[in-house]
Amino acid sequence: MNLEGVIPILIYAHAALGVVALLTGLVALIVVKGNRIHKKSGKIFYYTMLASAIIAISISVMPNHESDLLFGLGIFTVYLLIAGYRSLRFKRKKVSLNTDRHISIFMIIAAVFMIGYPLIFKGQLNIVLTVFGTLGLVIATRDLYSYKSKETLTQKWLKLHLSKMIGGYISAVTAFIIVNNFFSGLYGWFIPGIIGGFYIAFWLRKLNVNNNPKAAI
Repeated sequence: MNLEGVIPILIYAHAALGVVALLTGLVALIVVKGNRIHKKSGKIFYYTMLASAIIAISISVMPNHESDLLFGLGIFTVYLLIAGYRSLRFKRKKVSLNTDRHISIFMIIAAVFMIGYPLIFKGQLNIVLTVFGTLGLVIATRDLYSYKSKETLTQKWLKLHLSKMIGGYISAVTAFIIVNNFFSGLYGWFIPGIIGGFYIAFWLRKLNVNNNPKAAI
């Protein structure tokens, strides 16, 4: 089977995994955090979304299917998922962070490439890649800095986990909207992120209030 015969199979696999990720991710979002359903649906979301994103990255560099935008979104999504899932380990005080540092450094390099590639090789600014690249650069840099203090990670592991996994779900919704052309132009790329950003802010504030009763006064 030649490459053109493999690509449709990858596209169907990507779509099927994406649908499962959207459904299980939604379940993980709406049920009580930390219970059995949340953990199981969250784990299924993680693996299916990760596989879907990796397949999307592969397709985006294949002949006649090249897409800088989907490649950049895929890299950003993979980072959020892996970093978010690995943050569950931070609840333990004794944990090695070498792999986490390397993952963040890779994201920083990829983010710089996402921002600079259109400027250097195409002579123009790509708004979508610049936004996702800047977000990836900021998030990965903050993560890398946070790895200096294991005590801080032990205290903030839940915030890191929730914000990144929700971010991964936002990426899934964004990809779904873009592929199906629900919004024209740049709207489809940014509307899910804007709405999701408020949702992440809601949860972070809720965690702050729960950890500090005085914040609710």
